[in-house]
Amino acid sequence: MTEPFLQASNSTPASTPQPQLQRRLGILNATSINMSNMIGIGPFITVPPILATMGGPQALISWFVGALLAICDGLVVSELGAALPGAGGPYVFLRDTFGRERWGKLMAWMFIWQFLFSGTLEIASGSIGMVQYLSFLWRDLALHPWRIKFLAAAISALVMFSLYRKIQDIARLMMILWITTLVTTGWVIVSGLAKMNLRLAFDFPPHAFSLNWAFLLGLGNGTVLVIYNYLGYNQVCYLGGEVKRPERTIPYAVILSILGVTVIDFLLSFSFVSVVPWRMMVKEGSLAYNAVASVFMGKIYGQWAALVISGMILFTAFASVFALMLGYSRVPYAAAQDGAFFRYFGVLHPQGEFPHRSLVLVGLLCVIASFFGLVQIITALILARVLVVFVGQITGLFIMRRYRHEINLPFKMWFYPLPAILALIGWLFVFVSPLSQPGGWRYMFYAFGTIIAGLAAYLALAARKRDWPFAPRAQGAQS
Repeated sequence: MTEPFLQASNSTPASTPQPQLQRRLGILNATSINMSNMIGIGPFITVPPILATMGGPQALISWFVGALLAICDGLVVSELGAALPGAGGPYVFLRDTFGRERWGKLMAWMFIWQFLFSGTLEIASGSIGMVQYLSFLWRDLALHPWRIKFLAAAISALVMFSLYRKIQDIARLMMILWITTLVTTGWVIVSGLAKMNLRLAFDFPPHAFSLNWAFLLGLGNGTVLVIYNYLGYNQVCYLGGEVKRPERTIPYAVILSILGVTVIDFLLSFSFVSVVPWRMMVKEGSLAYNAVASVFMGKIYGQWAALVISGMILFTAFASVFALMLGYSRVPYAAAQDGAFFRYFGVLHPQGEFPHRSLVLVGLLCVIASFFGLVQIITALILARVLVVFVGQITGLFIMRRYRHEINLPFKMWFYPLPAILALIGWLFVFVSPLSQPGGWRYMFYAFGTIIAGLAAYLALAARKRDWPFAPRAQGAQS
């Protein structure tokens, strides 16, 4: 027993095999992870505020505007993911398309920086949404705001501990969670279509479809909330180092998940407005606003169904938070492996072969983010991500096509460059839409503030390390 131990202890790092990420996720696993992340609790908490943006069921057209944007951007990430499959997804895209030695360093840093301000908020929004539905089962919970915050933080911590295991075990668990998600949404959709009241569903206010500036602003704000429900179609890209045949699996998982979620979320929304009057749903703070699915099932079947669906939604939301933290926990790991983040986080668990230190970091940040409000979190996380990630990826795709001829492109988007141009226009439209809201400038301040702070931090560290753009001319000229 002693001799082998001493030999292992005295061996050099070069002679000790290091654990590697294994490519074990196929199309079905990848699609289930994407869809579990995308559906989650989103449509169960955002339908009422979506209706409020345009003051009626005409706001449901936001789902199709969001779907068009998601598909166009999905083709962008599909091409990038197939060409550059690796742990970290957008981090790898920005680093390699802009060039590792110069602008790519800055863009990779900015991605990690915004991730700390948006990715963890996205995960925490699921935990907060779970508590919102839990308050339907535990009515006294709403009377204790701090109890709600601590409970949301506890959920984030529970997800972190649940993910502390091998990826193949997680893939099997995600299949179970995905099936539960489909059963939950299927029950709501079938019930709504069977009991629909078309008079309620098409109860449009006067001049609902007048094509004016107010209509466009309402559509933009509705699309911001809708996009929150589509976030996650690129989740498979974060797991690019664990995907089998990424040139095929990633595009299939991205497009199939977007199409599937579009159908599911629209039918969910239509079911709600065909049973619950939309004027009840848009009253902020009402039971129909906070837990529309529970009110919906209660109207159809009674209290027992309202309680059951609340429990199923909680399980579905857990699946979404689970999938998000799974993918995002790979980001600090990938950055650390690349030398753009603290190297302490760039190691894998010796037995489980997963980035355990990176997972704990993301989990703890999510616990902290769980103490903020839900609606503000959704808008802030979208705007914080638009310029660096979405616009950055589209720009990187154009650069890759034009200058990075050494990068193989096993999948090319259809009708290039039209989808990329439409995605760019769509993201900029989403970015400026909140300015029409009262206090919308605060979200802009948050987005630009985080970018400016990130640039300042990068330049300060680069100057201290003599890195680009402060590197000596001979080194800085390399690309």
